Amino acid sequence: MALAIFDLDNTLIANDSDFLWGEFLVENQYVDAEEFAQQNAQFYQEYQQGCLDIMAYQRFALKPLSEQTLETLAQWHQQFMQQYIEPILLPKAQALVDQHREQGDRLLIITATNTFITRPIGLKYGITELLGTEGEIKNGRYTGEVAGIPTFQAGKVTRLNQWLEQENETLEGSYFYSDSHNDLPLLEIVDHAIVVDGDDKLLQIAQKKQWQSISLR
Repeated sequence: MALAIFDLDNTLIANDSDFLWGEFLVENQYVDAEEFAQQNAQFYQEYQQGCLDIMAYQRFALKPLSEQTLETLAQWHQQFMQQYIEPILLPKAQALVDQHREQGDRLLIITATNTFITRPIGLKYGITELLGTEGEIKNGRYTGEVAGIPTFQAGKVTRLNQWLEQENETLEGSYFYSDSHNDLPLLEIVDHAIVVDGDDKLLQIAQKKQWQSISLR
């Protein structure tokens, strides 16, 4: 039994759930539309360029959560899943996940996006174990701050190592599927690094390193 690790955004789904959640908030006027949309687009561009300040971004992303009750957020998320996420679920991604499950592999998603957004998406693929950026919750509400280390770039490796120790797991025979050059630190430590619909920078690196490259689109 090996560990099969999946990135989520633009890997198992055909877009970025964090960015789309921002679009959802803007469309429904749950936030100041013009200002939020502009900042959301700017942060996404910085992510694609590999120069994102993850703490600044996460505080931006978590602030709207801090302004609502968990009950309201759950209702919003249900609507978000129906309108934005279900149309971008990928049958080939489900087939890949199912293949690893049938092999007896342990399935894990590691995503930089916060767990409020991503955990229900992982469950759509039948993946119950997920490491994501955690929003701090106090007295039954999000505070707008990050709890612990964000699962971004080298932070994915740090959080994975903590999880491996806690779960008494190893990376022997492990797989990691990702689209993004931001995931290079994790791609470089698994036994099977597999690029999925990779960005240009990652595709160039994958070619040099002779990593497998696939499409789930």
